Order: sequence, then C-alpha cells, then structure tokens
Amino acid sequence: MPVAFVAKREVSTWPLVGVAARLQRTVFVDRTRRQQTGAAIAEMLKRLTDGVSVVLFAEGTSSDGNRVLPFRSALVGVVSDAAAHQDFGGKFMIQPMSIGYTGQHGIPMGRQHRPLVAWYGDLDFMPHFKDFIALGAVDAVVSYGEPLLAHTAIDRKAMAKSLEAAVRALNVATLRGKPRPMHTAAS
Repeated sequence: MPVAFVAKREVSTWPLVGVAARLQRTVFVDRTRRQQTGAAIAEMLKRLTDGVSVVLFAEGTSSDGNRVLPFRSALVGVVSDAAAHQDFGGKFMIQPMSIGYTGQHGIPMGRQHRPLVAWYGDLDFMPHFKDFIALGAVDAVVSYGEPLLAHTAIDRKAMAKSLEAAVRALNVATLRGKPRPMHTAAS
C-alpha cells in the first residue's frame, strides 16, 4: 500500500532504518526548527496529492505503551491544506488509529511489561531493538476509528484534540481487551 510516514529528522541517519525510511519517502521533520513546519506540511501535501497516504503520529514522540500522549497540532495543519487543495475537491478524509501492545507469546501483557516493548524517551534504538527481538512474539493490535471528513474551516487545534480523544478511546479499549469503541472524532 502506498504510505509515507512522518518521522523526526534523526531517523534518516539511523543504520538500515534510515535507508528504508528514505526509500519509502518518509517526511522528515526537524523538531528543533519550528520554522520548518511549513516545509514539512508542503511535503506531506505533495505525498497526498500523489495518492500516497500519510501516517502521522501526532504525539510527536512515543510513550511507554500504556497511554496516549497529548497530540501536537502543528503538523495537523496539513488537513486543512489538503481539504483546500483542488485534487480533493474540498473533501479530505482523516482516520484515527491506535497501536496497542496486548500480549507476548499469546499471554496477555500487563502495564508493567509494555515498556519492554515500546521504544520511548531517551532509549537508544539499537540496544532496545536487540532486546525487543530477544523477547520473541509480541501481540500488537492496530485499531481504526471512524474516518472523519475534513474541510477547510477546520481549526487544527480543535482537530488535534478531537483526534487525540478518538485515538485515546481506541487505545484504552484495546489495552483493556474490549471491542473497538464507537467513538467518532467531531468534525
């Protein structure tokens, strides 16, 4: 499936991962230079108009796997830009999604074990990756919320809050072993 991720600039320099990310046309964001947000949004819009879905983890960082962190609204601005673009005819869909770690070797994973799987904070990637591989099979559940029709009048901060609530509900339901909630982000 044609998809591009949005990642921090440092990912482009990582062994193996950086090469794969560049081949996949990842949009790299320099989080230390806020003035480059417009350039990142332009690159994301280019991917979208080329028919490539863009995956944005709006937290801007990762957690220990037990919770969803607050969303950052800056890059969510691509939604109103895309809705305004002629290729989308004023209509643009955005879909909230969540990834939850639920088990290891088929045995339910409690909150104390998720940090062993999640790569977050200041953890060095390669040692964590090595430890992750040594864990063996890990169950991960990808949940999708209801798609949201975006339009040009959308306020990016309100959109980020709404999407955050939808993703949080999906994640909580997954980690508690419940069916996907029927939560829809407000338009």
